Amino acid sequence: MGRACTSILSMNEHRSDIEATARLAGQMPKVLLHEHLDGGLRVATLHELLAGRGLPSPRASVPALARWFDEQAHAGSLEQYLAGFGLTVAAMASPAALERVAFEAAEDALADGCVLAEFRIAPLLFEAHGVAAEAAVEAMLTGLRRSALPSGLIVCAMRHEPPAETARAARLALRFRDDGVIAYDLAGPERGYPPGLHAQALRLARDGGLGLTLHAGEADAAERVLEAADHGATRIGHGVRLADLFTQQGGEGVLDRVRALGLHLEVCPTSNVHTGACPSLAAHPISALWRAGIELSFHTDNRLMSATTMGAEAANLVRECGLTLADLTRMTLAAAARSFLPAEARTAAQTTVRDWAAGNGVVV
Repeated sequence: MGRACTSILSMNEHRSDIEATARLAGQMPKVLLHEHLDGGLRVATLHELLAGRGLPSPRASVPALARWFDEQAHAGSLEQYLAGFGLTVAAMASPAALERVAFEAAEDALADGCVLAEFRIAPLLFEAHGVAAEAAVEAMLTGLRRSALPSGLIVCAMRHEPPAETARAARLALRFRDDGVIAYDLAGPERGYPPGLHAQALRLARDGGLGLTLHAGEADAAERVLEAADHGATRIGHGVRLADLFTQQGGEGVLDRVRALGLHLEVCPTSNVHTGACPSLAAHPISALWRAGIELSFHTDNRLMSATTMGAEAANLVRECGLTLADLTRMTLAAAARSFLPAEARTAAQTTVRDWAAGNGVVV
């Protein structure tokens, strides 16, 4: 009986230690590299914008609308998860709304402890709603500049669109290269739309001096990560299918190439569960990939759609994935180093993270 009580006490102490570490992880300085502006609106802002444009909302109140998004996220269906983007894009379709959403996203990231952030969106989506892509980019850059948070904008192209359209998005990004657009990305449905279909757009962006971070290895095979790298990507959105290679014959050779190329994965754990890329946080491969020497960091992807924050992601990686404060700090330092923002912003972010680690006894 005495041994049983001692064992229970030990387990409770262990859980208490994990929870204390998780709380501290949620408070650490963070670097946000992967967040879609149209997936990260404040619920109250979305509710107000829908009403202002006379657009129907799936729920009549802000709390009910928040619950609706939570239901979509946990429905086990990628289609239902993505349904919310139809709402957000339509609601944001004015220069004033786009500026507001960008500003609020930066302010929310700042309040969440972020010391550097990159936001992304596909500006051409707003043309169907009467907003020129150039006006959309100008509005969002204005919104980001209003915040004190060092940030930049990544222009996405939708990979299921014709190559002429993705090239047009690349030219748009290049037009604003010196005004706050820092990189180019291919987003949208991955399977059936490999990076090579958009070689012209990727070449334009790369040759024009933009950073390249492509969604790859989330809904399609791990080898798409290497294809993205072949077209100049230095960062990969998600890349979690690389974990499949641990059990595949010849898989270690692909992982060796990923390591040799120095690719950085922008992993979005909660979103990966909601989109079906992983069955649960506890089963997420982020820890296995990290232990295997793959450089990566953690991000939110869509704060609204997945009802998450950077603080929540950090805390849950401690609770569910067995990562330590030292792990998360190293990931964050790597994220800062791999940001497409200017060197001054990257260095300042790294200094803040290192100072926090030193002040909390975290050895990195």
